Amino acid sequence: MDEASFKAIVSGKRRGLPASLLRSLLAAASLPYRLGMGLRNAAFDRGWKRSHSASVPVISIGNVTTGGTGKTPFVAYVVNWLVQHGRRPAILSRGYRALDGQANDEKLVLDRLCPGVPHIQNRDRVAGARTAIEQHAADSLVLDDAFQHRRIARDLDIVLVDALNPWGFGHLLPRGLLREPIAGLRRAGLVVITRSDQATPETLREIATRVRSVGCVAPIVETAFPATQLVSNQGAPRPLQDLCGQPVVAFCGIGNPGAFRLVLESAGMQIARFHAFPDHHHFGPADLDVIRESLRQTGAAAAVATEKDLVKIPPSDLAGRPLYAVRIETQIRTGASDLEQCLTDCLTRK
Repeated sequence: MDEASFKAIVSGKRRGLPASLLRSLLAAASLPYRLGMGLRNAAFDRGWKRSHSASVPVISIGNVTTGGTGKTPFVAYVVNWLVQHGRRPAILSRGYRALDGQANDEKLVLDRLCPGVPHIQNRDRVAGARTAIEQHAADSLVLDDAFQHRRIARDLDIVLVDALNPWGFGHLLPRGLLREPIAGLRRAGLVVITRSDQATPETLREIATRVRSVGCVAPIVETAFPATQLVSNQGAPRPLQDLCGQPVVAFCGIGNPGAFRLVLESAGMQIARFHAFPDHHHFGPADLDVIRESLRQTGAAAAVATEKDLVKIPPSDLAGRPLYAVRIETQIRTGASDLEQCLTDCLTRK
């Protein structure tokens, strides 16, 4: 089952008896997952499992759902904030979906967005922390996607909630997209609602109400990810206005392709054709042939992807059309002072 079909089933969009039966099977499969996650969290909460402390401040950025909440641009925002405040941060991630011996897409993008900042990919975050401190003289650590990875202690837990699909269709994996029950938000030191510009004020109020309903008292920040510029296949920046009003063939392999489409439309591009690939997709020649054919058929001015996609695609001819990524940045819409205070407080704890 591909990713699109899975989401159509767990979201309830696919109707009929076969889909209903499959949802029932997935709900049954989520019961042992719920039990295992509950026991694991209880073990850390009660001290039966140990969280290892680092000698420097640790900031974790994660979520309660799988993929697509905007962690990469927000990690870059926090890392660059630390640099601007005189710190020497390092990024720790597990290297999800990396090819053997290579950096994954998230590291490649973060290397561009946070030049010169060490990024250690290691499934063992404790060992990665030692490497960052001992070999790179890091005085602060930013954990990418670590809310559920509690083996390393953190001084600030930032949890991202996507305004477009905040609760993963309301069910735990594999029946939905929740990694753990929403009550886990009680561990958060800061909740960040991402893509808040793409949601209605009523939806944002409902998300905040739900956050508070589970006993989470952390400050709530609202952010957006506006497009700021184009980046060519050779890494050269171009004005976003170059494609304003132009037809484009868009494609992506990320957790929330609908959000990417909205970003392009907000930037004034006309979507002639849109291709959604699985999250963290590694693009091969056949995939690029699909994009070339779409460019030929539509006569679009360019192909457009995310930076996560572009870093995995070698320079190649696309039916004589350019290939660009759209660079996005984190914009704090509300709660900037809360975010600043949480980060400042974290740095003073060690």
